[in-house]
Amino acid sequence: MTNVIEADDLRRIYSGGFAAVDGISFAVPRGEIFALLGTNGAGKTSTVELLEGLTAPSGGTVHVLGHDPYRERAAVRPRIGVMLQEGGFPSDLTVAETVRMWAGCTTGARPLLEALEMVGLAARGSVRIKQLSGGERRRLDLALALLGRPEVLFLDEPTTGLDAEGRRDTWELVRALRDGGTTVVLTTHYLEEAESLADRLAIMHQGRIVLSGTPAEVTAARPARIRFTLPEGVEPGRLPLTLKAGADGRRVEIRTHELQNALGELLDWAREADVRLEGLDARSASLEEAFLEIASRTDDSRATGPRATGSHADASRTDASRTDSLETAR
Repeated sequence: MTNVIEADDLRRIYSGGFAAVDGISFAVPRGEIFALLGTNGAGKTSTVELLEGLTAPSGGTVHVLGHDPYRERAAVRPRIGVMLQEGGFPSDLTVAETVRMWAGCTTGARPLLEALEMVGLAARGSVRIKQLSGGERRRLDLALALLGRPEVLFLDEPTTGLDAEGRRDTWELVRALRDGGTTVVLTTHYLEEAESLADRLAIMHQGRIVLSGTPAEVTAARPARIRFTLPEGVEPGRLPLTLKAGADGRRVEIRTHELQNALGELLDWAREADVRLEGLDARSASLEEAFLEIASRTDDSRATGPRATGSHADASRTDASRTDSLETAR
């Protein structure tokens, strides 16, 4: 399978020596949805800036569609689409006028109506930007990112502000684009979104990728959980010794990599001992658990150094991207 994105020992160092991206390597094949996750300040925004060609790496290499996205900008820019966290449209323009303006800066742009139909805004073309809801503005952001029929699509928090129906529709559209051969790089704070959409994902922490793989692979490394409450008079010490349990009073939690076996053993014991397990809840590990564990980690060797603030990275991305969006993609 052909890789359309390749990063090798990629670095981004800001003034003061802070390494926002600290030697990461990964590849994204054609037609894959790749999610990049991490807390604020983990390095996601800086990584995506490097992939989009908005800034040069401080070290390492990056190639998008076989080209250096910063040094060979003219070869890459017409073939990618970018959806920012915030579009910053002129408020007095209508939806149709905004799309026409962006189309004038895009090689081979889709017809206006096609772009709006893809995101459910076909009936809102005459509405001014200032009259749109937050969710409708996000749909417009997506329509503009899709104008040039991109081979690689960068989506930065694409469903923020959308209601449940709008989020579902966006997910379906992203899947359809993937099925049509578009490669998608997704950043999101909605972990269920990454778990539902991503073919593969990487979790960043302090500028490094600390965990990557398919959602199933990432969660499989985490233990499943069984929780229940024992009746009065039944001590947790009566549980089978093979079940590694922790207790807080009568509330018990079992962590296991063999959920089916552990649950079967627990139920057999409860039946034989005539014990009712109140509030029994058994579930596999979630992406959220893996993410939160990584987010809680500390690294003394880096904690004493300077930390980048979200505003620094976000401001540079917003300014560079607004300028970039108005360039003629030829």
